[in-house]
Amino acid sequence: MSHQVEPLDVEGLREDFPILQREVNGTDLVYLDNAATTQTPEQVIGAITDYYRNYNANVHRGIHQLSQEASIAYEEAHDRVAEFIGAAGREEIVFTKNTTESMNLVAYAWGLNELGPGDEVVLTEMEHHASLVTWQQIAKRTGADCKYIPITDEGRLDMDAARELITDDTAMVSAVHVSNTLGTINPVAELADIAHDHGAYMFVDAAQSVPNRPVDVEELDADFLAFSGHKMAGPTGIGVLYGKEHILEEMEPYLYGGDMILKVTFEDATWNELPWKFEAGTPNICEGIALAAACDYLDDIGMEAIQRHEAELAEYAYDRLTEWDDVEVYGPPADDRGGLVAFNVEGLHAHDLSSILNDYGVAIRAGDHCTQPLHDVLGATASARASFYLYNTKDEVDELVDAVDEARELFS
Repeated sequence: MSHQVEPLDVEGLREDFPILQREVNGTDLVYLDNAATTQTPEQVIGAITDYYRNYNANVHRGIHQLSQEASIAYEEAHDRVAEFIGAAGREEIVFTKNTTESMNLVAYAWGLNELGPGDEVVLTEMEHHASLVTWQQIAKRTGADCKYIPITDEGRLDMDAARELITDDTAMVSAVHVSNTLGTINPVAELADIAHDHGAYMFVDAAQSVPNRPVDVEELDADFLAFSGHKMAGPTGIGVLYGKEHILEEMEPYLYGGDMILKVTFEDATWNELPWKFEAGTPNICEGIALAAACDYLDDIGMEAIQRHEAELAEYAYDRLTEWDDVEVYGPPADDRGGLVAFNVEGLHAHDLSSILNDYGVAIRAGDHCTQPLHDVLGATASARASFYLYNTKDEVDELVDAVDEARELFS
C-alpha cells in the first residue's frame, strides 16, 4: 500500500462510538469481538433515527410524499453500496439480511437449477459454515460433489492443490476472502482466474474484507460477492449480495411476493427488474439506508488507512501473544494477516479464557467461530479470537495480553 496513507486519529474516532464509553465489571470496555459484530457510530445511528422520525414509509408502494422519500433513499442506498465495492450499478446490488442469506440466495436460485450429478463445487478448508454447509446441502440435493482446497501448515491455501481440484467439472468456486479464524488473506482474484478458465463461477465471501480494506469486485472479477452491514459499522439485519448483472438476469427468484413481481394473473407471474427481482416483500428499508451511511463513514476515514491500522494491531497482538511458549496463535505470520488473532493457551479452554477476560472488561470470541471443520484440521476443539477495528488501540491489545497473562497464572 502507499506510504502516503495517513494514520488514523483513533482517539477522535472513538468519540463517534457511544458504546465505547461504557464499563463492564467496573472497568472500561475493551471491545475485541469485531469479526462477529462491529460497533455503530453516531453518524449511522443518526441515519436510523432520521428515517424513523421523518420519513418512515414503505418503498415502491405509495404515491404519497413519505413513500417517495423512502423509496428514493432506499434506491440511492443501492447506488452507494455499488460505488463502495466498484460494482457497475444498483442492478448488481441485492439487499439481504446478511452474508448467510446472500449465500443461500445464490445456492437456491442458481445452485438448485444449475447443479447436477457430475458437477463439482470447490470450497476451502477454512470456509465459514454459512458457505460450507449451504453448498454441502445443495450438493446433496442435486447430486453434485463438494471438494475442499486444503491449507498449508502456515494456514494459507495450497494453490497447487487448488489448480488440481478446479476442473472442467467445477461449476462454482466459493472461497472466503479473509478467514475469520486464521486471518489468512486469500488470493481470490487468482482463484477467480482459475475458475473462469474452467467455465466456473467465483463466489467470494467478503464478510471479513469489505469492512476493513479496499475491495473492488471488478478487480477481483468475482461473479458473486457477499458481505454484512453489522461488520462494517452498520446495523444488523442488512447484508449485500453482489452479482454480475448478466448472471442475476438469468437466475430465477429465490423468494416470491411483494415488490419482486411485475405482473400477476391467476395463471402466472412475471418478475420485476434487477435488483428488486430478488427483494421480496417489505425490505430492510431503514437498515439499507443506514448501510449507505456506514459506507460514507468508512470512506471519509479511508479504507487503506483502516486496513493498515488493523494490520498493525494484528501484528502487534501476534508478536505479544507468541512471546509465551504455552500460547499457540493460528494462521499466517504476523505481518501478513487480517485484523484478528485466534489462539489457545495450553491447559486452558477458550471458553474459560473468555470468561476470565470478561472479568477484566475484555470482550473476545471463544468457540469454533463457525469453522468446525477448520478447527478439526487445526487439531483444536475451539479457540479464543481477538479481532480489531478502526477504533481499537495498542493499549487495548496490552490490556488483552495482561488479562491473558492473569489467566495463565490462574491455571498454571
